[in-house]
Amino acid sequence: MASVLETKNLCKKYGSRFYAINNVNLSLESGKIIGLLGPNGSGKTTFIKMIVGLLQPTEGEISICNNKVGVETKKSISYLPDCNYFSKTIYVNEAVSYFADFYSDFDKDRAISMLNTLNIPGDIQIKNLSKGMIEKLLLILVMSRNACLYILDEPLAGVDPATRDYILHTILTNYNPEATILLSTHLISDIENILDEVIFIQNGSIRLHKSVEAIRVDEGKSIDTYFREVFACYQN
Repeated sequence: MASVLETKNLCKKYGSRFYAINNVNLSLESGKIIGLLGPNGSGKTTFIKMIVGLLQPTEGEISICNNKVGVETKKSISYLPDCNYFSKTIYVNEAVSYFADFYSDFDKDRAISMLNTLNIPGDIQIKNLSKGMIEKLLLILVMSRNACLYILDEPLAGVDPATRDYILHTILTNYNPEATILLSTHLISDIENILDEVIFIQNGSIRLHKSVEAIRVDEGKSIDTYFREVFACYQN
């Protein structure tokens, strides 16, 4: 399979000594759903922000679909951050229009269809939506693009189990199957059944990058159980 994401000797340094990301070398293939897993402060969000171009590496390189991070790679990445980036006063249909204007690969009809299924009207302001509905709206917008790399930072955080189920269903049924999804979360037991691979990260370094099937065969454990055991051994 083709490589979607490549990093070489990637580092992000703050001050003279602290490395938020330390010498990360990864190659992620197309057609995979990959969990980016680690404790709080492990470097997950810093790593993601460098991939999408919001932070610049101190050292090393990142390429997305054979392009260095920049204007071209923004066309290839559909990114869901861990916060709501829309003003609370805009309307749902305005949010849809923004995506349609910004991204040529955005499928407006697909987004509207999913919003209609959830009975989210276009003429309602975001401030009048529940947290769960806002999460669904943002995910629908992101997954309605035809990208080669989807990056989802904590898409399940703070929502009820029914909303989590909807989010996972949306992820599985609305992305380009030749693309890759990099999904960061603490709710491992909720997502491990959809994952092809996992990356364990701590203190900015990769502890493990392995297929889910190989972990289950080699360790005889669920990903959630294995994660707890691995990181119990590396607590500061």
